[in-house]
Amino acid sequence: MKIALFGKEFTNEQQPFLQMLVDELAVRNVDLCFYEKYYRMISSRVKLPGNITIFSSHTNLLEDTDMLFSIGGDGTLLDTIPYVRGSGIPVLGINLGRLGFLSSISKAEISEALKLLFDGRYKLDKRALLSLISPPDIFGDLNFALNDLTIYRKNTTSLIVVHVYVDGVKLNTYWGDGLIVATPTGSTAYSLSVGGPIVTPGSQNFVIAPIASHNLTVRPIVIQDSSEIRIRIEGREEKYLMTMDSRHTAINKKDELVIRRCDFTVNLVQMEHKDFFSTIREKLMWGKDYRN
Repeated sequence: MKIALFGKEFTNEQQPFLQMLVDELAVRNVDLCFYEKYYRMISSRVKLPGNITIFSSHTNLLEDTDMLFSIGGDGTLLDTIPYVRGSGIPVLGINLGRLGFLSSISKAEISEALKLLFDGRYKLDKRALLSLISPPDIFGDLNFALNDLTIYRKNTTSLIVVHVYVDGVKLNTYWGDGLIVATPTGSTAYSLSVGGPIVTPGSQNFVIAPIASHNLTVRPIVIQDSSEIRIRIEGREEKYLMTMDSRHTAINKKDELVIRRCDFTVNLVQMEHKDFFSTIREKLMWGKDYRN
């Protein structure tokens, strides 16, 4: 079995947990493949087995990789998507960060999760992505997002005006700080913080949520992900900020954005004792009573 390990940062606090993970994988005779930059961070501080290889792009990751471990928080897992893409390689998130909706395996659960994994007691959760169809050259072939696409005002205190059309029909003109288009996975991220609903994975929806709307009666809306979303921007500035997950760039006011569902999904690994509802109960502390 070949497992790739991806991370973006490494701290002294993480060292014992990563060492435990590497040791348990080595005992199981797993071939390890490390993300090149992550390997340079850890190689002098973690004892590694001899049978390791390195990857630096999606092309040399795809060679016989059975699974990828994302080691960090949700932001780290989002950054694995440009490497996995539509390959179908399952991604297991090990949370060494904070909240961790996507990276659902905590530090204390690493050993148990590995046992379940090698016993085959897990399932693959297929997550939909959105795709930026136009303009086609903004992010090149990285025109997809697992969480969301957002539009913000840039270097100004003026409101941004965003015209949104769904399947050619006008939805609304939003006045505010910006707009979020989120997948079900992204419904527990930025969209949630601006009052958007939590949408279950597999529900085949997008959430369109304004950021600091100037009109208090405007609320987030859920649409089918088979719809095409077109966005035009107005405002005093010529450029605005757009993000797709962790990638960001300036866009011109004249650019019309076209968004559709991506033509591939990403497989996230879920252990048999975990599910989406238990995750949100745990992370959002639903049902907890702290009055005493």
